[in-house]
Amino acid sequence: MNVKPKVKSDIEIAQESELKPIKEIAAGIGLEEDDLELYGKHKAKLSYEAMKKLQTKESGKVILVTAINPTPAGEGKSTVTVGLGDALTRLGKKTVIAMREPSLGPTMGIKGGATGGGYAQVLPMEDINVHFTGDLHAITSANNALSALIDNHLQQGNELGIDQRRIVWKRAVDLNDRALRKVIVGLGGPMQGVPREDGFDITVASEIMAVLCLASDLADLKLRLSRMVIAYNDQKEPVTAGDLGAEGALALLLKDAIKPNLVQTIEHTPALVHGGPFANIAHGCNSAAATTAASKLADYVVTEAGFGADLGAEKFLHIKTRNADIQPEAVVIVATIRALKMHGGVKKTDLAEENAAALAEGFANLKKHAETIKSFGLPFTVAINKFVTDTDLEVSTLLGLCEKEGFPAALTEVWEKGGEGGLALAETVLKLIDKKESSFAPLYSLSDPLEEKIRTIVQKVYGGADVEFAGKAKKQLADFETFGWGSLPVCMAKTQYSLSDDPAKLGRPEGFTVTVRELKPSIGAGFIVALTGDVMTMPGLPKSPAALKMDVDENGNAVGLF
Repeated sequence: MNVKPKVKSDIEIAQESELKPIKEIAAGIGLEEDDLELYGKHKAKLSYEAMKKLQTKESGKVILVTAINPTPAGEGKSTVTVGLGDALTRLGKKTVIAMREPSLGPTMGIKGGATGGGYAQVLPMEDINVHFTGDLHAITSANNALSALIDNHLQQGNELGIDQRRIVWKRAVDLNDRALRKVIVGLGGPMQGVPREDGFDITVASEIMAVLCLASDLADLKLRLSRMVIAYNDQKEPVTAGDLGAEGALALLLKDAIKPNLVQTIEHTPALVHGGPFANIAHGCNSAAATTAASKLADYVVTEAGFGADLGAEKFLHIKTRNADIQPEAVVIVATIRALKMHGGVKKTDLAEENAAALAEGFANLKKHAETIKSFGLPFTVAINKFVTDTDLEVSTLLGLCEKEGFPAALTEVWEKGGEGGLALAETVLKLIDKKESSFAPLYSLSDPLEEKIRTIVQKVYGGADVEFAGKAKKQLADFETFGWGSLPVCMAKTQYSLSDDPAKLGRPEGFTVTVRELKPSIGAGFIVALTGDVMTMPGLPKSPAALKMDVDENGNAVGLF
């Protein structure tokens, strides 16, 4: 009887891999030991001095990895990002990968970590997925320090005249904890504080995360922190962290977290893993400081933006490029056959069964994302991230559909084969860059009214008919223009599973209207958040959280971490 060999888990593959000393990895991209702040043998932060030295260097070419609308388990975008970086290294290209840090929320929930998978991972994965260098803890501490200062200000006389009913700053924790979405604080009598409604966001949705990821240096960080709107006063005017005098203490808590983290892949390609805002409720890109540093250290940078091109890529192209003067030379759109079948009407439980007809039906989702990237003036290729359940017929069907539309496409097997499985993709990307066909331009101008910016995204990126603003959002639009915030870009908070704001509308829905229920000022980050549908800034855990399978053995080795 033939017995199928056991497929190794990501953690097993990671723990069997040999890491090089991080100083050796750094030396390969021109960094000296004095440029690093070591966190053990295999992790380091870039020093302030190193970041300053890099500013004068010429920038390499940036490759942006995005995707179609995913299934709940994700489609391997981080895996393809790592595999593409390793493939470029195999082709002799000086390459650095720039990725987001994982949040404990999805790590202990359902989606898993954010270090890639199989033989395309950044290491040490168990450290990166759990605590890493403490960046997310520092952001959580800074966020909650500000909350404590706000409540203390109320207790000590409220000199700023803050309307306690209009405090918009929430507390934060880096976990999925639905019980904390709405809470009451200050109960217990006069000595316990001023009673008021409050709530928690997940740390990766905190504005401080966005501020950290868009700040260019410590001075810029402090300035952005001071601009964060925390509440409104009795005259309904905005009150900022700067009005409270809090920015110095917050910057102190973040002084190390702002430094990018250097690690390596299984194949020893350098990777800067830094910052981790979600793309469905925040701007979904790793830090501008890390991407900029990577572009100064390498000829090619492979970076990713969260979820589909309707979320992370749109925000990368409308927000991050404007903040960091970064422009991609080419885009990779990751697609999986299983996700396209789901967009074609197949139930999640039946995705392992061959269904070329459903695949062809779901192709419309990929086609829309390709059209979106084209509308920004960027060349792209499709990376077909192959899974073991994909059949030859399904693969040939998808390749044929891409060829018919004129979409460059490459079968990608980096989970199984590492960089070797991404060589075809790497060669395709290099050809795109060599053609120099990029003519990048945003889809809206910063001078457009906020309402028009949102409508542009809904119609040109999502393919919707129009946008509807709830009463609260309409009033906020008027108020925000009055406060001088109308020239800021927009960060859409929307479900990742659909092009619309309804997660049940898969494929390529048409004629739909997106409802904006509320706007949130993220003035420190430099954008306005538009909350659509029922998207929440504090996720909940699934029925069977991944955390219940996790453990540690007697030698301190992680168990059950994917």
